[in-house]
Amino acid sequence: MTGRLNSAQPYALGLFRIVVGLLFTCHGAASLFGVLGMSSVSAGTWPGWYAAVIQLVGGALVLLGLGTRAAAFIASGSMAYAYFKVHQPGALWPMENGGEASAMFCWAFLLLVFTGSGAFGLDRLLAKRSPAAADRPATDKAPVAA
Repeated sequence: MTGRLNSAQPYALGLFRIVVGLLFTCHGAASLFGVLGMSSVSAGTWPGWYAAVIQLVGGALVLLGLGTRAAAFIASGSMAYAYFKVHQPGALWPMENGGEASAMFCWAFLLLVFTGSGAFGLDRLLAKRSPAAADRPATDKAPVAA
């Protein structure tokens, strides 16, 4: 049973990344454009508009699995900022201060910083097509300097 679960890990991680990225992208789009039942934030307002841009762009990058670790790092930091500056002053616990989403996104993105994109990500596709990988010799020996 453990072997089967371990072999499915990259796919589960890829699906996790896609869902988290999609939810974050939707949140950013809702805040920027006033869609999905939310009102939009005014352009250039601190911190709401900048957070919405990070959510839209960072969420889309994570969703696609493109630059996943960097995008997840920035997204995680923005959610940590949101939690500690916006929610935490109201009360200590996320259930009391309405910061559950910020806390969950922060930790989900931090996980992706360490795990990478998993399966289905453009990171993997581009790594397979990189010219550096194609130019390497097929042997296990290191290249000899002339």
